[in-house]
Amino acid sequence: MTGNSVEVENLVKRFGSFTAVDHISFSTRQGEVFGFLGPNGSGKSTTIRILCALLHPTEGRAIVAGLNVVEAPEAVRRQIGYMSQKFSLYNDLTVIENLRFYAGMYGVTGTLQRERIDWALEMSGLRGRENTITGSLSGGWKQRLALGSAVLHRPPIIFLDEPTSGVDPMSRRLFWELIQQMSGEGVTVFVTTHYMDEAEYCNRLALMFRGKLVALGTPTELKLTAMRGQLYLLEAEPLGNALELAHRVLGVLDAAVFGNAIHLVLANDEASAGVRAALEQARVAVTRLEPIRPSLEDAFVSLTTGPAATPEATP
Repeated sequence: MTGNSVEVENLVKRFGSFTAVDHISFSTRQGEVFGFLGPNGSGKSTTIRILCALLHPTEGRAIVAGLNVVEAPEAVRRQIGYMSQKFSLYNDLTVIENLRFYAGMYGVTGTLQRERIDWALEMSGLRGRENTITGSLSGGWKQRLALGSAVLHRPPIIFLDEPTSGVDPMSRRLFWELIQQMSGEGVTVFVTTHYMDEAEYCNRLALMFRGKLVALGTPTELKLTAMRGQLYLLEAEPLGNALELAHRVLGVLDAAVFGNAIHLVLANDEASAGVRAALEQARVAVTRLEPIRPSLEDAFVSLTTGPAATPEATP
């Protein structure tokens, strides 16, 4: 497989009068780590189910590994791997029994099965724990075992649906090292996540909101283009009073608490003087007020609130 691994064109999915996916178009490249982001209910899971040939689209076209998901669903499923946030493992089976089961499901038999299971054990770090009951493993171990199970048949494309949900930070980091390794070997990794630090590891990101594609680009591109004003960092005491007052100042488009500070989106740089004056007049101590570069989380919030969330992006 060369070129685009996934091609989506004007994809629509309706459930009765409700439109879950609304005319979205994008493509992914071979070996790309493609992040698919969006709040709950934005249409991400529905889109993935269509791409995995588990759900028919209402309109539009989806091509996965060169195959039409409607015309050749069984062939599509043989070309992909899928891992959900629940890991899809059988907890009452041992590690080796889970691997053998999934190898059989994917049609991996004989010598090839032994080779691929050996690889999965090495990759997951579970060598020597083959007879451990899967349900007794920690979340991080289950995560790597689930990934190994999903790629036993060496699919060119793997879909990971919030695979690190509920997993500790160290396990998440190790998991992403495995993802980058697979990408380097030419596997397209299509991943959904709610962790913005993880999204930074992706080559490109697509952001869904209310069924529409509202942004598509690299993490850097999204951070530079998503903000609809100037981003400022405000450190003040008391913080709650500062937030309440900032919302009332002319030129403040948005204000939200980030850690022990406030991120302000201002219509222009001049509005910062109005913020400072309003806070000082109310005897709120301002220790820091300065422009900053937006984070991916800032971009995410900006794109899913206000005017930026309404038009569909042009891929």
